[in-house]
Amino acid sequence: MRLFLLPISTRRTLIYCERIQETLKGGKAPLADRIIAYASKTWANWEKTEKGWQKQTTVYGNRLLKRIPYEEWGLKSIPPATKRRLKEIDEGKYTFECLYPGAFMRNRNISEILRTLATERQGLHRKKMWTCIAWMPVTAPLQLLPVIPNLPFYYLVYRAWSHYRALYGSKLLEHLVNHNLIKEKDSQEMDEMYTSGLLYPTRPTARDAEKPSEAETESLGKEFEKLTQGGKEEVMLLRRWNGKLIAEAFRLPEMEVEIERAVEQVEIAIKKAKAKKKEGTTEEQQAPTVEVEREK
Repeated sequence: MRLFLLPISTRRTLIYCERIQETLKGGKAPLADRIIAYASKTWANWEKTEKGWQKQTTVYGNRLLKRIPYEEWGLKSIPPATKRRLKEIDEGKYTFECLYPGAFMRNRNISEILRTLATERQGLHRKKMWTCIAWMPVTAPLQLLPVIPNLPFYYLVYRAWSHYRALYGSKLLEHLVNHNLIKEKDSQEMDEMYTSGLLYPTRPTARDAEKPSEAETESLGKEFEKLTQGGKEEVMLLRRWNGKLIAEAFRLPEMEVEIERAVEQVEIAIKKAKAKKKEGTTEEQQAPTVEVEREK
């Protein structure tokens, strides 16, 4: 099973796990996967409608989905830490490999990054999951209303499930890190994808260009390291359109939307941080100075 460490900026990293297709006896997919597939199909059909409450639901719903942190989406991509799965992992049924662009993650401890990603949000997801569950009985009576489905209840169900998946995905990652079960691999292919995304202005240009040389990758990695000014500045390492190139390179089309979402959220966060910093600097410059005469 492949894990991908994708630095979005010089400070923030997305983790993504390649999906595995699980089947039960008789070739059926697990119940949870079948429910998700049904819900996804229903949602897609609602999106195709031209108007009405179904269309409006998907419009507002997609806005809410965009607000879910990319860290949560990344942890959800990791299979949940069920007792059966952990036992199978310990018995050696699964092997895990973590790919990362070494040229753009210099002097960074990959194991510690994985450990941080695994543990830093567990408390948040546990709290949010139980909060959503606690509110479900409050919204359940709305099911009695005719025509329109109980959207608040279904939203709480979805968010509880989402937090559960993120929480137990993080627990599986923590288990792997604690037992040294992840083989770390500095990926030359990822280095090339990152370099192409930073060298060229558009996806078609990057796709049609020759692969960047090792010297170009090395030089660009060092240049971006300098731009951080010793870690004081946060610099973007990915562009939104680069997600498709990376997804194509590893034949994982579902990875594209995860990268694009993460890049968009980090770009917004950096802009807000810079605006806040600039505002604070301006206030300092404009603050009046008061001179106090000493008593003689």
